[in-house]
Amino acid sequence: MKLVIDTNVLISGALWDGLPARLLDAWENGSAEVILSPELLEEFAYVVSRPKLAARLALRGVTPQTLVLRLRREVVPILPQPLSVPAELRDRRDLHVLEAAVSGQVDAIVSGDDDLLAMKNFEGIPILNVRETLERLGPASA
Repeated sequence: MKLVIDTNVLISGALWDGLPARLLDAWENGSAEVILSPELLEEFAYVVSRPKLAARLALRGVTPQTLVLRLRREVVPILPQPLSVPAELRDRRDLHVLEAAVSGQVDAIVSGDDDLLAMKNFEGIPILNVRETLERLGPASA
């Protein structure tokens, strides 16, 4: 299953146990392929480098730089094509997530962002929370 995983889910999965961490485990185990744009990678690098989050990573024995390098190595990078802002998008700052998904021809967008989740789908691509994604990936992931 090809996925665009929003930054909020990537951060949660990297820093805490729970469903987002299980989703990242499923990805590492080959149940999913993650597609990210340069903008999503940059956003992840910026957020994970914040002092509070970097301190949390240190408790796990990881630096922000190591995590960013690992992410860059393991995702499938794409250069998204610009899209017009859809009327149903409540926060235009989320447009880059939709652009990555459409350009990457993914099976789903995974997010914890209420504005994206409210859309339910975009151009035939379902927008799912982590639990819904794990259910679609099957019992080994859920």
